Amino acid sequence: MADNKNNDVINDILNQLDNEKKKKEAETEKNIEKAVKEPEKAVEKAPERPVNRSAAPRPAVSHEAHPEPRPESTARPSAARNATPRQGARPVSHDDIPVRNSAAIKRNNTHHKKKKKKRRSRLPGVLILTVSIFAVSICLSMVIIAFGRDMLGIGKSDTTKLIIVPENATTEEISQLLHDEGIINSPKCFQMFTKLRKKNDIYLAGEHFVSPNMAYETIIDTLTNEEEEEAKEPVSLTFIEGETIYDAAEKLEAEGVCSASDFIFYFNSGGFGYRFENELPKTPNASKFADARMEGYLFPDTYTFTKDMEPEQVCQKIYFNFDQKMTDERLEKMKKLGLSLDQLITFASIVQKEGRDREQMDNIASVFWNRLEHPDEYPKLESDPTSNYANNVIRPHMTVINSDIIQAYDTYKGTGLPPGAICSPGTDAIDAVLLKKPSENYFFIANIYTGETFFSKTNDEHEMKKAQVKADEAQYEAEEAARKEAEAQAALAEEYNG
Repeated sequence: MADNKNNDVINDILNQLDNEKKKKEAETEKNIEKAVKEPEKAVEKAPERPVNRSAAPRPAVSHEAHPEPRPESTARPSAARNATPRQGARPVSHDDIPVRNSAAIKRNNTHHKKKKKKRRSRLPGVLILTVSIFAVSICLSMVIIAFGRDMLGIGKSDTTKLIIVPENATTEEISQLLHDEGIINSPKCFQMFTKLRKKNDIYLAGEHFVSPNMAYETIIDTLTNEEEEEAKEPVSLTFIEGETIYDAAEKLEAEGVCSASDFIFYFNSGGFGYRFENELPKTPNASKFADARMEGYLFPDTYTFTKDMEPEQVCQKIYFNFDQKMTDERLEKMKKLGLSLDQLITFASIVQKEGRDREQMDNIASVFWNRLEHPDEYPKLESDPTSNYANNVIRPHMTVINSDIIQAYDTYKGTGLPPGAICSPGTDAIDAVLLKKPSENYFFIANIYTGETFFSKTNDEHEMKKAQVKADEAQYEAEEAARKEAEAQAALAEEYNG
């Protein structure tokens, strides 16, 4: 910086000298022109040169040495400039006028240009560097804040999520599982956090409930705390095929798992983020009974709950099981048949109530398929279980009786499939619908005493078999009545003899 300041001072002094020299040269040039044009006037008016008393005396010329006279071209410019022009003297040439070294001027100009260039190019560079540092700082701050929020669970959902931890799971597997389920945002951050804890965590295999708003520390404690898991009292419940959600709710309340009303509310609310929920209709059917909106989605199976369990967690366990049972293969078949998931479960629930085994279900499903595909001929399915559900399940649970909804569920009154399922179907009933067994049957009747089912192509044939079934049922009831009477008489005789 000091060098630059010195250079500036020198340059300013040189510039001033240049300006003064140019002025003097201009005046001299004017005088020379006047002298050339008027030599005689110039000689008469030319003033005498003042003697410079302070100048050093000229050296004496040695008589011994006779130097060669200096050529005219090498005469000093200063002598030609100071000499008084005489008549007949050689005119003064512009070449004799002293001029400042052009190389020095060029260097001076180059220095100024470089200095300007440096000043111009340095400012954008500083700005770019400052902006870059500022941007990097902001990015790093945002990353640190994001990781901190994720680690502490700040600003995230408090909805619990069921995860299944496999046997001998590693931290890497757990972090990826939590990320896939939407619990954490960064598996790497979770892995780094566990390393900083410097503990040999052993994750407990099985079902665990965690939520996104849990801190990493809380999640790890939940997945590794064996004492807390053992403190919970387990409850094993089995829901069978053909049960309704009201049947399941009563079982849960009787075993102390959760209240029946809470279970019904959360089970119908759904929204737990399982895959099959994406297949449900976005707009609810106006004819569907809202208090049993998710009827049919309680998959029949044996479940392990705990005493005083959160109803949301109970529902998630059931939803998770249903989601596992609705495989990609089943969903693909469903779509090929032109059915929605709601239609498939509703269809399967009717087949579940009508059939006893897979063979019967295949044939019963074929009858309903034939009717659904020929609505002009057979607009109604005419299934007894649908009438029973409409009148024995929906009607008693209605705060205000809505006859339109009741009739929509009764397939003797409404056309096509009812607006919702009438029970929980198992895999046999679901697969029977997806099989869509080809047949020409439009009727069937079952003997409830023998379990035998008869299928017919025409209504006349069906009426004949119906009469036969009624006769068989009457005979069976008469035989049962006689058997019971005989048993009663034998009991009385034994009591009398005793």
